[in-house]
Amino acid sequence: MDAAKAEKPAFDWKRLVFMLLGVSLFTLVYFAPPWPDAIDPMGEHFVLSREGKGAIAIFLLAGTWWVFEVVPIGVTSLAIGVLQAMFHVRDAKTAFKDFMDPSVLFIFASIMIGLVFTKTGLTKRLAYKMLMVVGEKTSRIYLGVFIVTAALTHIMAHTAVAATIYPLLIAIYGLYGEGDKPTKFGKGLFMGMAFVAGAGSIVTLLGAARGAVALGFYTEIVNKDVSFFELSYYMAPIGWIMVFLLWGFFMVFMKPEKDRIPGLREKASELNSRLGGLTRQEIMAAVIVGGVIMLMSLRSFVPALGAIDKTALILCSSIAFYVFKILDLKDLEEIPWNIILLFAGAMSIGFCLWETGAAKWLAVNWLGMFEEAPGFLFIMGIAFFVMMMTNFIMNVAAIAISLPVALVIAPYLGVAPEVILYSSLVVAGMPFLLLVGAAPNAIAYDSGQFTTGEFFGYGIPASILLMVVVAIAVAVIWPIMGMPIYVQ
Repeated sequence: MDAAKAEKPAFDWKRLVFMLLGVSLFTLVYFAPPWPDAIDPMGEHFVLSREGKGAIAIFLLAGTWWVFEVVPIGVTSLAIGVLQAMFHVRDAKTAFKDFMDPSVLFIFASIMIGLVFTKTGLTKRLAYKMLMVVGEKTSRIYLGVFIVTAALTHIMAHTAVAATIYPLLIAIYGLYGEGDKPTKFGKGLFMGMAFVAGAGSIVTLLGAARGAVALGFYTEIVNKDVSFFELSYYMAPIGWIMVFLLWGFFMVFMKPEKDRIPGLREKASELNSRLGGLTRQEIMAAVIVGGVIMLMSLRSFVPALGAIDKTALILCSSIAFYVFKILDLKDLEEIPWNIILLFAGAMSIGFCLWETGAAKWLAVNWLGMFEEAPGFLFIMGIAFFVMMMTNFIMNVAAIAISLPVALVIAPYLGVAPEVILYSSLVVAGMPFLLLVGAAPNAIAYDSGQFTTGEFFGYGIPASILLMVVVAIAVAVIWPIMGMPIYVQ
């Protein structure tokens, strides 16, 4: 009897406290009296409706539960849909329809690509080749992984890149000699991949959908076009500065326990030789994935392809994997549905904040505080708002909510619209605080190397670093490159 009592696990008071904190925040906000209107510089009033207040309440509960992981992150996402329906914030059909949004299916297809790379052996082949080049030093392994990840996001969506790189990192970590046990090297490898995927994705329009959305708003409001190469000209220095700074960041905060992995190059070479020649399945997988990536990349240049949705294109690869018997039913059952549900819930709360007007109310209130501020402070205020919003909702939504408001206020403060556009795009690409901010974050989390709390904790100094880089870009780098910062 005593032994049985001794084995009984202690009650998790911390989990209970944070679970109740989320419920308390929801209750306080949802049942609070009506809040004052938000008023923009033109004098227009934005009323926060009962539904809008409900959206903010759900947003606070979900954010608290996600950060402290009081229940599995996918279950928190289910709560988002349930609360919308039960408290009449949005009807059930609308709330749960977002769980199958094309963006969620894009993430599903991206994860499946990673699964195929692992199953066929392409991942190990790529991992061993890379290790033969970078060698035994763990600092160089970090750097090699970060550079490859960032470079790939210039030509394909960062979600697809993360899903492709992830199994490669699993193979690399397998040679570290610590099994599946979490280590500083493991945290830095997987978390770093997620951070760097965001940094690389800001450089071209191919890295994520947010760039095209932002340019659409910019052209409509400012009546000025920005070309593919003009965007890359201003974003490339910032993206690559962040890549190398993040390498330094992880070498400081997550310095690997081992300076080198002795004999790694020889071991990688031996393992690579054991793989033999390319198999039929590897060739088929490479052809299918390469073809889909090429078609998605050409969408920006070929009008006929531009009319085809990118999710439909990438899902063609998922279907082809089964048509050519590269995957089977058992593989489908191994998809990490916890991660899929996480993004399904993120899409639902993002659309909820948008459609109820809550996000607009938040944006106008925040940016209204900078009405009389110096231009530089206004730019940084916008960047900070977008950075925080993109951690909780889709970065596309964060851009769509804040950019139009900021572009309207900017002329009153003598701020050029270009700097508003580019500073917003930089921070929208790098949500370092929450897993829901970007798909690579969630994909990296599946490694089991870090908790949501650890991700948030390390994300704070990384976000501060990002804001410092944006400040330097606004004050020094972009003016030298010819970008107008202020208007007369």
